[in-house]
Amino acid sequence: MEHIDPAKLKAMGYEELETLCAEIRARLIATVTERGGHLASNLGAVELTVALHRAFDCPKDKLVFDVGHQAYVHKLLTGRNDRFGTLRTLGGLSGFPSREESEYDAFGGGHSSTSISAALGMARARDLRGGKEYVAAVIGDGALTGGMAYEALNDAGHTQTPLIVVLNDNEMSIAKNVGALNKSLARLRTKSGYLKLKSGISGRWPRLKAVLAHVRNNLKYLILPNTFFEELGFKYFGPVNGHDLRALDEAFCRVKRLERPVLVHVCTQKGRGYVLAEQNPEQFHGVAPFFSEAKGKKENGKSNSEVFGEALCLLAERDERIVALTAAMPKGTGLSGFAQRFPSRFFDVGIAEQHAVTLAAGLAAGGMKPCFAVYSAFLQRAVDQLFTDVCLQRLPVVFAVDRCGPVGEDGPTHHGGFDIAYLTAMPNLAVASPASQKELQKLLELGFACGRPFALRYGRGSLPEGEEAPVEFGRWQKVREGADLALVATGRMVQAVLAAAELLQNEQGRQAAVYNARFLKPMDAGALKELAGYPLVAAVEDEYPAGGLGEHLARALPGRPVHCFALPEKPLPAAAFEEQMALAGLTPEGLYKQITALWEEG
Repeated sequence: MEHIDPAKLKAMGYEELETLCAEIRARLIATVTERGGHLASNLGAVELTVALHRAFDCPKDKLVFDVGHQAYVHKLLTGRNDRFGTLRTLGGLSGFPSREESEYDAFGGGHSSTSISAALGMARARDLRGGKEYVAAVIGDGALTGGMAYEALNDAGHTQTPLIVVLNDNEMSIAKNVGALNKSLARLRTKSGYLKLKSGISGRWPRLKAVLAHVRNNLKYLILPNTFFEELGFKYFGPVNGHDLRALDEAFCRVKRLERPVLVHVCTQKGRGYVLAEQNPEQFHGVAPFFSEAKGKKENGKSNSEVFGEALCLLAERDERIVALTAAMPKGTGLSGFAQRFPSRFFDVGIAEQHAVTLAAGLAAGGMKPCFAVYSAFLQRAVDQLFTDVCLQRLPVVFAVDRCGPVGEDGPTHHGGFDIAYLTAMPNLAVASPASQKELQKLLELGFACGRPFALRYGRGSLPEGEEAPVEFGRWQKVREGADLALVATGRMVQAVLAAAELLQNEQGRQAAVYNARFLKPMDAGALKELAGYPLVAAVEDEYPAGGLGEHLARALPGRPVHCFALPEKPLPAAAFEEQMALAGLTPEGLYKQITALWEEG
C-alpha cells in the first residue's frame, strides 16, 4: 500500500477507492494479527473513514473519533502508513488518537462516549473566534449507551451549534449491544423505504415540495415513529450504507450545507472483509498477536478474570441473592459463564458505568447481593456514584475491579493506576488485593459475607495459583521472614518482591521480610506494629504513588521513613506489559537495584 494522503483521496475515482479500501483491509489484517489491537471495528469503518477524509479538509476541519477503536484507518490515511507496523509498541504509534502524535488527531481517545462533548466544545470555540471549519464527531452505537453522549446531544440540540455527528451503527460495542436505544436503532435500520419515498416526493414533484413539506413530515412520524434525534434538535439523515462510497459522499455533501446540528446514521458491518471477524465480531474486537510465541501464555491456564467468573458462579449456586453486572464487557470481565447460567440474575447495562454503580446500589438496597465487574480505568468514571450511592449509604456491593496496574499495549488511557487512591478514599469501603488465584476466590467469598461495600482489585493476566489458606478480614500475610528490612507488597507485586528478596539474600546476604498486604483498607494493625520495629520499610505497588500503599503506610508509621516503589508519575507509554514493568523498575531485578540504592544512601 503506497503513501496516501487526504488530498489524493479527493481526486480518486470510485474504482480506485474500492481498490484502496481492499488494500487498507489487507494492511489492517496483516498488522493487527502481528501486533495485536482492535481489528473488527477498524475493518468495519474503512469506507466510512475514506469518505470522511474526502468530504472534509483535515486537519483544518476536525474529526473526533469516539473511543478511538476505529481510528487505525484514519492513521493510515494521514501520513502514518510507513509507521503503522509500530502500532502499540514502545515508541511506536498509539492504538488510539493522540494529539501528540499527529495534527490530524483533533482529540485524544481511549474511553467511550466523549466525542460529541469534545466536538461541541471545538465547534463553540470555532464560533467564538469566527472560524469556518467543520467539526464532526464519529461515535458508535455502543458508545451511545453512555450518558455523557446524551448530555452532549441535549446541549448541542438546545443551542443549535452547527455540528455533524456521524453515528457508526454496527450493532456492537465490544459485545452485542443491549438496551432500548439499540432496539430503536434497529427500527431505524429497517425504515430505508421512508428515505426513498421522501426523495421521490422531492425529486418528481419539486414544485410541490413546499406544499407537501407538512404532509411529508407527518408521513415521517407515521412511517418512522422514532424521531428521537430530531426531537433533541438534530436533523436526522439516514440510514446510509456505510460500505457504499457513493452514498456516503452524497450524504456528507448534503449535510455540510446545513448550518445546524446534524446526525448522519451510517450502518456498517463490524469485521467487514475478514470472514473470521465477520462471524465473531466480539472475539475479534481486540485481539492478541496471532503469531506471538507468548500468545495465550498463562501461568496456570486461567486468567484472573476467568477465575473470578468461575468463583462467582460457585457462590451464586449457593446464594440466589447474588447478581452480577457488567458495562458492556461480559467476556472481558469473566462474566460470560455467569450470564449463561444465571440469565435472570445478570445485567449488562451497556457502556454506562455510572448507571451500573447506582443500579448495584439499588439492588443492594432491595435485598440482593450485587457484584459489578469492571476495569479499573472505567470505574474511575463512576467515582461520584461510588461515594454517594454505595459507600456513604454502606450498601453491600462487591466491586470486582479488573485490569489494575499496567495493562500493556492499550497504553495510558487504560492503565488502572489510580484505584488504590480513589477506592481507599471512600468511607466504609473495604479494599482487598489478592496475591494468588486461590486468594482471589477466598477474598471474593469474604466480600459477600462482610455485609459492607467491598472492592476486590486484581491485574490483567494470571496470578500464581497459590495454596488453600484461611483469609481473615483486614489481616495481612507474612510470607517471608527477615530482620534487615521489611518489604510490603500488594497484589501481583508480592511475587516480584519475593524474587527481589531472594536476590538480596543471594547477592548481599541481607534478609528481607515480605508482607502480603492483601487488605489495603482496613490495614492490619498487628502487622503495622511489627513494621515499626524494622530499620527499613518499603512499599511496593503497581500503581501511581499518590494515595497509594506507600502513602498509607507512611501515615500509619509516623516518624519512620517509608520508601515507595511504584509507577512513575508520568503515565507509562503503550508497550508490552513486561516492558512497562521494567520501565517502572518493578521487576525483581529493578526492585533489587532500588533497594540496594537505599542501603548505599545510608
